[in-house]
Amino acid sequence: MNTNERIAIAGGGLVGSLWAVYMAQKGFQVDIYERRNDPRKAGFVGGRSINLALSDRGWKALEGAGLGPKIKEMVIPMHRRVMHGKDESITFQPYGNEGQAIYSVPRGGLNKILLEKADEYDNVNVFFNHSVRDIDLESNVMTLENQETGERKEEKYDRIFGTDGAFSAVRSKLSRRDRFNFSQSYLTHGYKELVIPPNPDGTHQIEVEALHIWPRGEFMMIALPNQDGSFTCTLFFPFEGEKSFEALSSNEKIEAFFKEEFPDAVPHMPTLMQDYHENPSSSLVMISCSPWHLEDRICLLGDASHAIVPFYGQGMNSGFEDCTVLNDLFEANHRDWAKTFEAFSQKRYPEAEAIRELALRNYIEMRDKTGDPMFLLQKKIEKRFANKYPSKWIPLYSQVTFSHIPYNEALRNGEKQDEIMKVVMDRPDIHDVWDSDEIEKAILSRI
Repeated sequence: MNTNERIAIAGGGLVGSLWAVYMAQKGFQVDIYERRNDPRKAGFVGGRSINLALSDRGWKALEGAGLGPKIKEMVIPMHRRVMHGKDESITFQPYGNEGQAIYSVPRGGLNKILLEKADEYDNVNVFFNHSVRDIDLESNVMTLENQETGERKEEKYDRIFGTDGAFSAVRSKLSRRDRFNFSQSYLTHGYKELVIPPNPDGTHQIEVEALHIWPRGEFMMIALPNQDGSFTCTLFFPFEGEKSFEALSSNEKIEAFFKEEFPDAVPHMPTLMQDYHENPSSSLVMISCSPWHLEDRICLLGDASHAIVPFYGQGMNSGFEDCTVLNDLFEANHRDWAKTFEAFSQKRYPEAEAIRELALRNYIEMRDKTGDPMFLLQKKIEKRFANKYPSKWIPLYSQVTFSHIPYNEALRNGEKQDEIMKVVMDRPDIHDVWDSDEIEKAILSRI
């Protein structure tokens, strides 16, 4: 294998910068092109700043690049969901077994660490403020534009990786080819970021090692902790309708809405009105496409190939897992790019379709069910059974979040479990017998 071959990575975000590290460690000559400014520079203003939930799939990819210890310094564990009712009641749901957690991590801080790691290698060059204007799919020549000067240049590469997000320029070029499948759809809901600031002494105002949810049926608000004592809150809300961004057309309506729906959060949000007006109402898009590659020359990873909604906390994790899977396939196929890209597309496409479906379903669960006593009871039954019979039952959330079971396999397993639990939960006496041997036997008989 010729490690002098030139590799271009379009997109220096989370997935692109991580994949650059993997490629650099193998000795390839890597050029990263990122259309934004360098996020490490003072005064940088980035795009989305939704806090991310790092879980096992993401950790594996980061550790494979030697970044595990560094990232652990900047994360906050979240061991459970804390659900806030309109009556200010609070209920809890552990995410997994004792010691298991998902981890709140700031997007910008993580991106900086990944770029710094890539910059450590002499065989990596990073070009900020550079956008992909065109790709000659026959010659692998990229036309790149310096967005500060307007100057264009052409560069030929042996491999091109598209990690340039949901509106990928690389995918756009591939989509003009025959038999390339592509679909894009938006949710009727969008999101807006808000803030719970720290206490004057820098401590957190509400429980820190938890993901907070205010489930309200057709919408919800969540809050993830930051190391500076603040929480990043995200309101997921319809764009139009009786209760929607469109309907909150005055300060009076905004204030009345928040006091009615989130009464225990408002006292902790002194900058609510300012945040609401200054932060945009952003959309949520899903992307599906296939195949993810062209011959042995071009390949898509991350949101460029499978953008999903954020409700399972798997957008970043699935993108990082792309890096793990692609790297493993490269080695398993004796570093043959053609075989690797073909195997990668065939394996990851159905897995990406599954996590897209799971993420959509989890939005309904988070906004509609996490405050439902029957739902919470079902989760208690599942947890009790899984603890007693770990080889027979892994809760769907744990399969997705705390394992490396392929997403499509987890989806199939979850659907079977739902069928079993529907029968169990339909029992009129379930509240009295939920922790009995009888319920255990009923579940066992249906596995």
